[in-house]
Amino acid sequence: MKSTLLSRLLSPATVNRCRKSYLPRVRFAPSPTGYLHLGGLRTALYNYLFAKSHQGAFLLRIEDTDQKRKVEGAVEVLIKDLQWAGVECDEGPGLGGKYGPYVQSERLEIYKDHIEKLLDNGSAYRCFCTERRLNLIRRDALKHQRVPKYDNRCRSLTDEEIKEKIKAGTPYCIRFKLSSDCQSFEDLIFGGIAYDVSLNEGDPVLMKSDGFPTYHFANVVDDHLMEVTHVLRGVEWQISTTKHLLIYKAFGWTPPQFGHLPLIINSDGTKLSKRQGDVTVEDYKKNGVFPLALVNYITLSGGGFEHVPGAGVSLKTMEELASEFQIGKVLLHPSRLNPELLQECNRLEMKRQLSDPDLCQSLVRKVQNLVKQTYPNEIMDISDQHVRNVLKWATARVTRVEDLVSTKFGFLWILPSNNFEIDKELLRKLLEHLENVDRFEQDLLKNNLREFAVNNNVKFPMLMKMLRGLLSGLSEGPGVAEMMQLLGKGQSLERIKSIVR
Repeated sequence: MKSTLLSRLLSPATVNRCRKSYLPRVRFAPSPTGYLHLGGLRTALYNYLFAKSHQGAFLLRIEDTDQKRKVEGAVEVLIKDLQWAGVECDEGPGLGGKYGPYVQSERLEIYKDHIEKLLDNGSAYRCFCTERRLNLIRRDALKHQRVPKYDNRCRSLTDEEIKEKIKAGTPYCIRFKLSSDCQSFEDLIFGGIAYDVSLNEGDPVLMKSDGFPTYHFANVVDDHLMEVTHVLRGVEWQISTTKHLLIYKAFGWTPPQFGHLPLIINSDGTKLSKRQGDVTVEDYKKNGVFPLALVNYITLSGGGFEHVPGAGVSLKTMEELASEFQIGKVLLHPSRLNPELLQECNRLEMKRQLSDPDLCQSLVRKVQNLVKQTYPNEIMDISDQHVRNVLKWATARVTRVEDLVSTKFGFLWILPSNNFEIDKELLRKLLEHLENVDRFEQDLLKNNLREFAVNNNVKFPMLMKMLRGLLSGLSEGPGVAEMMQLLGKGQSLERIKSIVR
């Protein structure tokens, strides 16, 4: 069960009373191995919301100690993706801050100094085992159905043996001496967690033979030196936390509080996979998803907010999310993604932007640019007013702005190709009739067209079919009167004239 005590201690009201002595610091610490994954954005977002809900600081740290997996340019893309999503860092690469540098490969001297402290107090030791020997240990364990783990052989080397190996130039790494005591901690999301890491692991490597620290060591050192108070990360790191606690203990440091976020999974319960859809922020950006829509999609799937039964889906700004966020309300079960929920969030964000004069103008410009790119030589009308009318009409029909330049909605911008049967004489009469109609409003137009059909002895469905083909080039779609209102009197009549000339 979740700790109600912790929830009370971490409530905004409590933090406000203690603001002078308690300002939480959280961090997002990704590896620069490619595009920002949806799970990574979720971790960054929840850290950001936690910090802002308590008037704390959110910092970005790049964990690039695994140089083999580092992708050139990934840091710059990652920072842009965070900015696009509205996740603003207070400290980090390029932003400054008194706890830098914020890139681990630039902190190697710091790690060397701290590894010496663990060697001096006996918490760590030099390991000279070769990769070949370690592979043999693994194979033997698997052969005999045991948990593969290091046998801690080099723990027992004498000082004289160590000196001789160093003098001989034998490569070595530095390992941490795991103790067998069971570590426990209060997870901010899952509650009490206890685990004896030594049951399933041998002594872990802290410093590799190339002079670079492992994730576990650098993580602990950096979180302490950067005065991180709360660590919110994926649940896959929950078991490692007990190992980290032992390292904190070896240094004599007070650890931060830990909270582990459940997995994000597909709607069918399977693991997120590129083969099954979008998994990176870049994918969502390319597919026309608005930043705030993606943020709300994540929070609606993962919890962290007061749920009102029957309230339906509502879109919240980043400021609203930050003010309402409660770590104790994050869901315990995996966050199951529902693509239909994302579509609804995107539609709601389109409506929100239309209601804001500045955002509306940016949206209009976006549509105009999309139309120019899609139909460079055929455009009839992309005036601001026409685009605004189209957007207002479209919020009940599309979930992406990009859909408005699809074949289905091409009639909104260009004169459609017409392969339908046309009665030009009837159209001339209709043109003359419509020129005398002042108000091009849907209900009035529908009644007017029905009256015209009766007066000219033509079946109303046949007239509608002919007009739909003429106006849109489609055999089915929006109602004819609806299209005429949307296109306006000028465009509607122009399309009829283009046929009867």
